[in-house]
Amino acid sequence: MRWSLLIYIFFAALLLSACSQIDVSDRFIYVEPSDVTRAVLIEDFTGQRCVNCPTAASEIERLQKEYGEENVIAVGIHSGPLAVFSNAKAKGLRTELGDIYYRHWNIESEPSGLINRKHGIALVPQWAGQVYEDMQQQTSIELTMACRIMESGDVEVKGNSVALKNDFRGRLQLWVTEDSIVAPQMMPDGSMNNEYVHNHVLRAAINGAWGDEVNWTVGSEIAVEYSFRPEKDWNMDNLSVVAFVYNDGGVQQVVKSRVR
Repeated sequence: MRWSLLIYIFFAALLLSACSQIDVSDRFIYVEPSDVTRAVLIEDFTGQRCVNCPTAASEIERLQKEYGEENVIAVGIHSGPLAVFSNAKAKGLRTELGDIYYRHWNIESEPSGLINRKHGIALVPQWAGQVYEDMQQQTSIELTMACRIMESGDVEVKGNSVALKNDFRGRLQLWVTEDSIVAPQMMPDGSMNNEYVHNHVLRAAINGAWGDEVNWTVGSEIAVEYSFRPEKDWNMDNLSVVAFVYNDGGVQQVVKSRVR
């Protein structure tokens, strides 16, 4: 069965023209917000033929245990020559989308990653310091989401946020990720683990490889709607939506919500 994902996200930002149709008494009242804690996005460039990539997965797990999964959000981007496309003989996790990012960021080795797109390409030993550094900073952008499966088979995602403290101009990106995928993986000792469990695997971009341009102003609210149809081999029970906003200064805020 194919599913539709219907996404309603209310971020602090842009007042859409449709808001003029809402009764004044039902509109949000603007209150000057305080800074909020910044979550951190780890873009983990990985591959099933990469013997050291399980080490990166372990480091992500450690960081999430230390800071909380809601504060350290990882996306595994299977890409490049060490990644594997699915075929008749093997279950591969490589995507054309992942290869776009691999080429764009000029990835030279795996595992490597981007921490909030601020520090350049980093090797695994550098991740902890960069995550800690970014978590000490604050942002006035707060994103929240909640996902649920409707009786119709659609998945509805709703969110809301306080208003911006400062104007924001950048892009809004939405990705679909999947956890608990059992697929082959080369291990550090050179062996092949056919029962390896892959988490936070990038499956697709909901709104294009680079997201949508946004121009958000202080004191306004946003309501946007997206939809997509998951592939047949995706497990709906293990899907999540990752949403983040970014600009030339890097990722300014990120949130992840399970599809339930």
